[in-house]
Amino acid sequence: MGRVRQTRLVLVVDRPDPSAVRVRTLVPDAAATDDPSGPVGTTHPATHWPDLAGQAGGAPGPAPRWVWDDTNLWYPQALAAGRRVERAHDLRLARAILRRSSLTAATPYAAAPPSGWDELRPVPAAPPPPAGGVEALFDLLPAPRTAPALDPVDEVRAQLAAVAASTDPGRLRLLLAAESAGALVAAELTHAGLPWRADVHDALLAATLGPRPRPGERPARLEELAVRIREILESPALNPDSHPDLLRALQYAGVGARSTRQWELEKLDHRVVAPLLEYKKLSRLLTANGWNWLDQWVTDGRFRPEYVVGGVVTGRWAANGGGALQLPHQVRSAVVADPGWTFVVADAAQLEPRVLAGMAGDLQMAEAGRGGDLYQGIVDAGAVATREQAKLGMLGAMYGGTTGESGRMLPRLARAFPRALELVEQAARAGERGEVVSTRLGRTSPRPGSAWQEAQGEAYGLDAPPDAQDAARAQTRAWGRFTRNFVVQGTAAEWALCWMASLRTRLWALPPATRPGGAPAPFTDRAHLVFFLHDELIVHTPAEHAAEVAVQVREAAAEAGRLLFGDLPVDFPLTVAVVESYDRAK
Repeated sequence: MGRVRQTRLVLVVDRPDPSAVRVRTLVPDAAATDDPSGPVGTTHPATHWPDLAGQAGGAPGPAPRWVWDDTNLWYPQALAAGRRVERAHDLRLARAILRRSSLTAATPYAAAPPSGWDELRPVPAAPPPPAGGVEALFDLLPAPRTAPALDPVDEVRAQLAAVAASTDPGRLRLLLAAESAGALVAAELTHAGLPWRADVHDALLAATLGPRPRPGERPARLEELAVRIREILESPALNPDSHPDLLRALQYAGVGARSTRQWELEKLDHRVVAPLLEYKKLSRLLTANGWNWLDQWVTDGRFRPEYVVGGVVTGRWAANGGGALQLPHQVRSAVVADPGWTFVVADAAQLEPRVLAGMAGDLQMAEAGRGGDLYQGIVDAGAVATREQAKLGMLGAMYGGTTGESGRMLPRLARAFPRALELVEQAARAGERGEVVSTRLGRTSPRPGSAWQEAQGEAYGLDAPPDAQDAARAQTRAWGRFTRNFVVQGTAAEWALCWMASLRTRLWALPPATRPGGAPAPFTDRAHLVFFLHDELIVHTPAEHAAEVAVQVREAAAEAGRLLFGDLPVDFPLTVAVVESYDRAK
């Protein structure tokens, strides 16, 4: 695992009352000094205390590490002022990790009763305020969200002590640094926005659905399909958007549908199926990315989603509206780079099975993925006969598919890659016992809830009915599938955080460009990240820097692998495309 390096200065930020921002300096030596050069022109008394960066990680250099309760509460305003923060430590995100991690389970920090810090909810990403008139880093900050009693210095002290007392401080330091860097990236993604051509999107909708309808009306194409569906089903008043009404009409017409789900309809042989499936497809487009979405989420040529860092229990990101994590191919042609700029779109190939090989230290599986397609490498190793079998088997191993073709492949994969398969099997067994499991860096799964525990206890009493035992066993297996995947998906999320953190630093080192009109734009005047989806990212870059950005994207991926797995020979190859519109990337 890579070494996490130190910075020189830490600035802890809070607002104890609405009238002032308080910035306190933490220095790595015992010299008591004042620093009058802070961003709001106040005096920042130094504290006799070790440097936070030495505990939570970061790159060397004079730039300070900002410490605050929530990145979204502070950083968007800094970005609006044209200020980029190089390093930060997000206390809310770090606390969520440290309070639950198995690596800190024996520390007083994990055992302490809940406090106001545990009750903090994420601050939504704020839209950038109007440009102009912003000089100081924190001039536009809102009134405090937290009570003055929640002193960030006390919380940092407690977090440092928990990391130092943990069973693996090195891993936790890297995880906290990566999580906080991810929070900076998420705020920057919202601030910069994904270039989006509203005129292209509108034309796409009109060509697919018909002209924009008046409020309360269906687009022309959807209305045509609705009329056809009513005629076939002989139901003149049918509303195809009502699932209960549609299911009743299908059953009355003898179609034989048990649900209106796509996979269920596709199995039926009836002439209503084709228009109904097309209706559902176009209806999803209208609902998820139609004209209302365009009006709400695209402003000044940018789509600015609101990411929630660590929004999924495994550490994956979530999105707070806008559907950022599920942009369909239908609308990607509207994602068009600015004139003179282009996109570098990078996708990590077969990320989760490669992460599994690294976690397990399975050299045979790592070798199968060297230099190319991991699934084909599994075939070449003689484990299975076809690439499809390799893919189904690996997905079954990571997600708990023990039946059908995937289940049939598992014994073969276990013989070829025993360490990798044993790791996920052990994680599954731990979950079935109600125990926790952890990722490579120490993010730990929750325990099953009280209802799960009660069901397990009641199912095996003397008077327990057989159906109670069946239900308990089903719950047990389901939780085992969750913990089986938790270790892999969570570690893949850690790899992605390290990838983005490394790339963010590398992109900032590239030269800026001049925007049309002659004036450079703060922060977005050089190559910068504009989109992220689990194992895929998009960089918006001046066209003349695209080749170098592609190099840096790949080198950042390799660095992320070294940070997590050291010298273990696990490759993380990328599919990289330089394109002017997102739909051309794949």
